Amino acid sequence: MCEFCEVINKRSNLLEKNGASSCFFDQFPVTRFHMLIIPNRHIETYHDLSITELTEVHRMVIGWSKKLQKKDPSITGWNIGWNCKESAGQTVKHAHCHLIPRRDGDIDNPIGGVRGVIPDKRIYK
Repeated sequence: MCEFCEVINKRSNLLEKNGASSCFFDQFPVTRFHMLIIPNRHIETYHDLSITELTEVHRMVIGWSKKLQKKDPSITGWNIGWNCKESAGQTVKHAHCHLIPRRDGDIDNPIGGVRGVIPDKRIYK
């Protein structure tokens, strides 16, 4: 069983679980309150999600963004993303969405955002 399926089945560390998705804090966060939102069904990537699963994951992203924003007003932005397959950095073969809170000044120059997955391409202006 994959490590994310174990979290779902044991309900350990879960913050929320609905019919199609679950969420919990990332074990190796890049910022405070970095979360993972995952489908409950074991599938490998974003491309395998059903419309229902995609909708439920999206609802959880929106809901937790609002909850975390209330809890921590220092949050001024978000990175929301999926790593699909090993060449894109996916290490756990269970689809998962990263919800990463960002704060003013957390890095010197945030321009380029997710383009930073290829560091030489991040700054494009």
